Parts: sequence; structure tokens; C-alpha cells
Amino acid sequence: MTFQLEPGERLDDLMTKGYQLIQSDEVFSFSMDAVLLAHYVTVHPNDLILDLGTGNGVIPILLTTRTNYPVKQIVGLELQERLANMAKRSVAGNRLDHLIQIVQGDMRDAGFLAGHGQFDLVTCNPPYLPAGQGDPNAKEHVRIARHEVTCTLRDAVQAASQTVKSGGKVAFVHRPDRLVDLLFEMRTVKLEPKRMRLVFSRVHQKPSIVLVEAIKNGKSDLKVDPPLIVFGEDGQWTAEVDAIYNGGRERDAKAVQLPE
Repeated sequence: MTFQLEPGERLDDLMTKGYQLIQSDEVFSFSMDAVLLAHYVTVHPNDLILDLGTGNGVIPILLTTRTNYPVKQIVGLELQERLANMAKRSVAGNRLDHLIQIVQGDMRDAGFLAGHGQFDLVTCNPPYLPAGQGDPNAKEHVRIARHEVTCTLRDAVQAASQTVKSGGKVAFVHRPDRLVDLLFEMRTVKLEPKRMRLVFSRVHQKPSIVLVEAIKNGKSDLKVDPPLIVFGEDGQWTAEVDAIYNGGRERDAKAVQLPE
């Protein structure tokens, strides 16, 4: 594999099938929430998949590992030019051009850019914080990724509903304190929540991540999956997280970046 790196960039090991990802401290790097979303969502062979706000392309690359037979295609839509460029080079370096296409554009135009009602599955790891919250001095790339500066939660959910086919699946990862907002916005555009899972850093702490999978025009029937605990009492990853994240290979659990 050959990766074209630019100044200030590095290669991070995705711990699966030898895949690597181009990252930089100058822009937003992926967190565990992206890894968990890629693992949680239901993926079938020959699926046509869209990842909204794909960043540096981590979710599309991880989704290619989910089935023994290849998906049809994965389109990653990213607003920021630098991140889209990093994603394209990561896809090329991992020799996944035949499966993944990176498109630069605004997810609010997703229907026009990617196609209305075309996708079997749409995934999204949207900005978590409303505009005005968080660190106002954050770098522009980070601020756009973390805050609803260019895209609100409503925008993201509407984009997912416009691009997924009837009966297709949509999966989001978000903060638990925005869960009511997420479920409300989903139902407003006929995305019926069907599965949900809360993720806890430790057993006695409040949840830090929520994963929700919905079906376009589905019937009301929400199943809440057992909680996922990241760290055990010994401070190490639990067996489930270890299997999700690196296939059981030894690695320093402190290296995991949980969403803020």
C-alpha cells in the first residue's frame, strides 16, 4: 500500500485487514464513536451505502470489513476540502477505490449530490454541539466537525431521509443528552427508530454515546440493546470493545479517544 502524505500528516493503524488512515493534529481526528457506529449498523452484501459528513473517511473504510462479500459501493460525502482530500488519499492508499467514492459537498445538498432515495443504508456521525457551545477558539476544521456551524441535527436527519430508499436503514451516533432531539427529528421525516444502544465509559458513569438505527417508513417497534461498557474495573477495555476495536490484539486502552 502506498499513501501520499502531506506535511503534518501521519498514518494511523485501523487494526483491521491492515487498513490505515491519514490523520493530522491540525484537523478533527476520529473518535471511538465512529468505530462503534461502523460496527453497530446493519450491513448486507451488495448494499449501496452513503456516509454523511464522512470526515477523513474512517467509517466507509471500516464498513468495507463488515461482510464476507463486498458491498456494492460506499459514498462518503464531506464538506471540508482538506478532510475530503485526506479521505480520498486514504481510500486510494488502502486500494479501496473500487468500493469507496469520496464526494466533496454539503450534506444539505445530499439529495442532489448523491441521489434521492438511492441508498440501502445511510450512516452519519454529525456535529454534536449546537452552535455557540464548546470552545469558541477551536480550529475551524475542528469547530465545523464538533459544532452545528454548517449543519444542524435537523439538516443531517433530513439529508439521511432524502437519500435512503423506503425500507432502507439509517444509523446515527450522537450524545445521549440529544437523544430526544434525534428521535423527534427522525420521526418527523418518517425514519422510524428500530434499534438503540447506550455506551458507557464505565459501569457506574452516565452514558457518553448513543447509537440509533432507523428504517425509512418502518413500523413503530424500538428495541433497546444491552449497554456497551468500554472500560472494566481494571481500567482496560472490556472484551467486547477489544473485539470491536482491534480484533483482540493487545493495545493501550488509554489510546481510545471518546467523544467530548
